[in-house]
Amino acid sequence: MPACLASLLRQSEPGFLLGQQWELIIVNDDSTDKTREIASEAAAGNDGVLLLDAPTLDLSSRGGFTGKSNACWTGAQAARGRYLLFTDADTIHETNDISRSLREADRHKAILLSYSPRQIVTGFWQHAVMPLIFSELASVYPSKEVYDPVRNLAAANGQFILVEREAYFAVGGHRAIGKEILEDVALAQNIKRSDRIIRFRYAPEAVSTRMYQTTSELIEGWTKNLALLFPKPIALAFWRILDVILFFGLPALALGIYWLLPWQRSVILLLWVRALWRFYSRVARSHFPGFDVAISILGIPLFVYLLIRSVIQHHIKKSVAWKGRSYNSTR
Repeated sequence: MPACLASLLRQSEPGFLLGQQWELIIVNDDSTDKTREIASEAAAGNDGVLLLDAPTLDLSSRGGFTGKSNACWTGAQAARGRYLLFTDADTIHETNDISRSLREADRHKAILLSYSPRQIVTGFWQHAVMPLIFSELASVYPSKEVYDPVRNLAAANGQFILVEREAYFAVGGHRAIGKEILEDVALAQNIKRSDRIIRFRYAPEAVSTRMYQTTSELIEGWTKNLALLFPKPIALAFWRILDVILFFGLPALALGIYWLLPWQRSVILLLWVRALWRFYSRVARSHFPGFDVAISILGIPLFVYLLIRSVIQHHIKKSVAWKGRSYNSTR
């Protein structure tokens, strides 16, 4: 939270952006740490900063909100600008981030512009499994198709969503998607269905984020999302298991069977090289550093576990947990 707040307050144009009034609305969503204290200090020292408390959630209500949508809707109703920027407390915004994003949206005539941030990871499992997840996201949600108005595909990342106010409220904003666990994707879908242009891309020059502090947070977070993000999560799990078998099995086969002829060993090793090329070419789409991409093969067991766990929670138990709250899954 402090790093995010500081990065927003030091934006290069803290009074006006492209002629639009600049304001920062912080919504405290029942935090149990020092978030509200830090936000209060910022609000007290800056006229353009407003601190709000999100209304208490009634998770038993059939027509309620998730925590994220509840907070976003609270902030949106208080905002006065032509553009709304929704961002998370774990993001860090580079200098000129907001003004550049406004110019980009205008240049591409995008009513909604969303960035996928540069991911900051720590610990072996985050380094190994996050490239796998983001490479699959890049494959399922290619930016060109999301931007193409003829295609039905829509995507957004809730860590950075810039949207025109008029269009946002015209489609019902976060109120219309209150119970959706993937509220960012649902909002993008509603905007695109209204025949408006959306743009989504990887933007390491604009924003970065550290999504998870611990492995347990990573497990909980991706359990909440993976079964919803990927159309065939179980099939995806089987394909990644096959990657492991080919990665380790082919060289073991070529070198372990003594009676193979040299040309037969060569054929097997060539198949192994092709399997390596196919796997790493795919993972490279994640935009993670080379070391993370290289060790991602070791993250496949955890990735498969997350996919299966997510399917079980959504399709069998019909419930997922996130940050101390339990949400009913509609999938």
